[in-house]
Amino acid sequence: MSQELGVAPTDDHCMLVEMGSRAAFVVAFLLRAIYAGTQILTKAAFDEGMNTSVFVFYRHLTGILFLVPIAFVLERKTAPPLSFRVSLKLFFHALYGISGAINIYGLGLSYSSATSSSAIFNLLPAVAFFLAVLLGMETLNLKRFHGIAKAAGVLFSTAGVTVLAFYQGPAFRSFIHHTAFSHHNVHAGVVTAAHPKSVWILGIFLTTLSTASWALWTVLQGPMLEAYPSKLLNTTLQMIFATVQCFFIALAAERDLSRWKLALDIRLYAVIYSGILVSGVAYYMQVWVIEKSGPVFLAMTMPITLLVTIILSLFLGEPVTLGSLRPGTPHFNYPPAASWVD
Repeated sequence: MSQELGVAPTDDHCMLVEMGSRAAFVVAFLLRAIYAGTQILTKAAFDEGMNTSVFVFYRHLTGILFLVPIAFVLERKTAPPLSFRVSLKLFFHALYGISGAINIYGLGLSYSSATSSSAIFNLLPAVAFFLAVLLGMETLNLKRFHGIAKAAGVLFSTAGVTVLAFYQGPAFRSFIHHTAFSHHNVHAGVVTAAHPKSVWILGIFLTTLSTASWALWTVLQGPMLEAYPSKLLNTTLQMIFATVQCFFIALAAERDLSRWKLALDIRLYAVIYSGILVSGVAYYMQVWVIEKSGPVFLAMTMPITLLVTIILSLFLGEPVTLGSLRPGTPHFNYPPAASWVD
């Protein structure tokens, strides 16, 4: 792999040590566990009738309220100068990779389930690798075994998503008889049970689209760190831009300000959890892992989110179907082929 991916161009053994470092694995696991928690809480908030765009705005607003003071204290004296060109890059990087991706994902999640959305995210390694090849940041040699393995991983991932889009399958029985969160199954005043199959497929499509945006954001995060190397301030500035963007998106999507109100319920808990742990802590953790081990390594850890989401769903009484599990299985074969050989 090239230096743009954040990994020194050494031999395969050194690359394995670098990408498989204990610290990177631990941080990546914690990162995916955090995302699994937000899958469950966010879905519960949407099922309670919260507008997806309003939720995304509150989530990012909470994130910058958490990040800005920390960034100011830690990096006000050491931060590199910020040019207009770099600011513009950060703005558009936040637009497609944070604001756009998360708003599209929110719609997809509201139309599907937490486990199916988590399973779709297993496409991220394949999409990230494909984009890295297109951008000249990764190589694909089909004359060698590892090149064939990489291509096979992409095909397996795509096949898994196709299965998920057209097959839900029977539901698995939860460990508890009642759900931990009440569900009204209403999104923006629309009962999603009216056309379950079409709504399910729409949710899968939107989640796939958001995954592609996130994959591009992940791949280009390396060059963005080269343009502005302060990890914490880089993350904070992107979050500030994303919050402003999400405000206007939410204002266009939900003009009834009474529906912007938060009460002491699952919607507020989801906003606080997602804002602090995801938009605040997890985004910085992502940047750290990308700098240490590269974007493809980070993308490969996606199956951890699926596993944790399934376990949490079963314990909390959330729906888990066979269709949401089947696409997740092929992806466990992809990581070694994609990154530990080059």
